Amino acid sequence: MNKMLLIEEVAAKLGSRTIATEAVEAVFDSIVRAVAGGERVSVTGFGSLEPIAHPARFARNPQTGERVRVDARRGVRFRAGTSFKALVDGTKPLPEEGSAIKKAPKTPRA
Repeated sequence: MNKMLLIEEVAAKLGSRTIATEAVEAVFDSIVRAVAGGERVSVTGFGSLEPIAHPARFARNPQTGERVRVDARRGVRFRAGTSFKALVDGTKPLPEEGSAIKKAPKTPRA
């Protein structure tokens, strides 16, 4: 699934392609800005994205065998949530309708 297909899926649920496009764009923009700013973004049932630092290191050029320096850089790590993993590996059944990652309602305490 690419971004346009995701927008189509959201539009089918919201009823408007314009609203779906704005919603998807807003969510992605918020996530990118937060992670680029050094924050961890966690979505319950889906997973988390967090910035990571890759230190400078030495590597080898596979064609020449020459040792080359690789500069330090920043990257992002995605870790799938347990509910998402269970849906993908089949240990938890995918619901026929409704949200696949929606939290179960809390049971009232006596």
